[in-house]
Amino acid sequence: MRIAQINFIYLLLVLLPLLVVFYWFVFRMKRKAKARFGNLALIEKLSLSFSPKKRRWKVALILLGTFFLLFSLARPQLGTKLTLMKREGVDIIIAMDVSFSMMAEDIKPNRLEKAKQEVNGLLSRMQGDRVGLVAFAGVAFIQCPLTLDYSAAKMFLDIIDVSLIPQPGTAIGDAIRTSIQAFNQKERKYKVLILLTDGEDHDSDPLGAAEEASKEGIRIYTIGIGSTQGEPIPLRDNQGQVTGFKKDQEGSVVVSKLDEVTLQKIALTTGGKYYHATSGEMELDKIYDEISKMEKKELEGKLMTQYEDRYQYFLFISLIFLTIEFLLSERRSRKAVDRLKAKAEGK
Repeated sequence: MRIAQINFIYLLLVLLPLLVVFYWFVFRMKRKAKARFGNLALIEKLSLSFSPKKRRWKVALILLGTFFLLFSLARPQLGTKLTLMKREGVDIIIAMDVSFSMMAEDIKPNRLEKAKQEVNGLLSRMQGDRVGLVAFAGVAFIQCPLTLDYSAAKMFLDIIDVSLIPQPGTAIGDAIRTSIQAFNQKERKYKVLILLTDGEDHDSDPLGAAEEASKEGIRIYTIGIGSTQGEPIPLRDNQGQVTGFKKDQEGSVVVSKLDEVTLQKIALTTGGKYYHATSGEMELDKIYDEISKMEKKELEGKLMTQYEDRYQYFLFISLIFLTIEFLLSERRSRKAVDRLKAKAEGK
């Protein structure tokens, strides 16, 4: 036998002894009260209609009813059956910008860490959808293929860093085209691309790539990470201390600005939406709410061993005991009272 809710067994082990102690204490206090009132033997003779034996039976029935009630709440299970568990969902590719500009700190702790925090929260919410990761900077590659294993996806997410792709730049167009290849090429729906970037594209034709994605039935949601005012990109030493800021070939400090216009156009081209990342991390929640309303496909089925619940039998036994206790009176029958009276009078 298997117990599904073991906490109720612990409650049973605590509550039942407490009930026994409670009733023992109540009976003891009643007996002391009677003794203070007068002669105990005389009081019992005057209370011939009351049956101490029936009272003990009522307590026993309450204890037994409580025992089987709590045991049924623990969901005892016996026997198994194989059940085909089917999943429905969509395919979601999350493309993350890992270019050096994502180290700007106009959103804390920095743009990249903010993006990773949001994606981690999304993975924790997912139920049934397949997810994959694409990392991109000057080039793009598939970091994690489409999978239902969210734990594995989180492991791949953890190792994403700006040092992952040595080629500098931000090729949003390449990221979209690589994401297209990560989807099932035979389908024209059930596809979502979530793009997290600061939007500073370097001649990779992101709008052309968005049109290609639209033809493949891919809906793109873009999330802009950073500020439109711009932020210098800090340079840090091995101890994490800021030693300066990134400069261009002319020696001027590079200011990385969020390009919202490009990201809005990408989303509009595919029927998606653009969101600006905020500290509240509500953007991916809104996106996932929209994804949840999309038409879904049946993903891989899996045979699962399902245990058979048997709590109904114990619940029925509990109800029987508690019903008997409710119907059982503490008073003796008239014949029993007459016999005791006759015995007391010496007849």
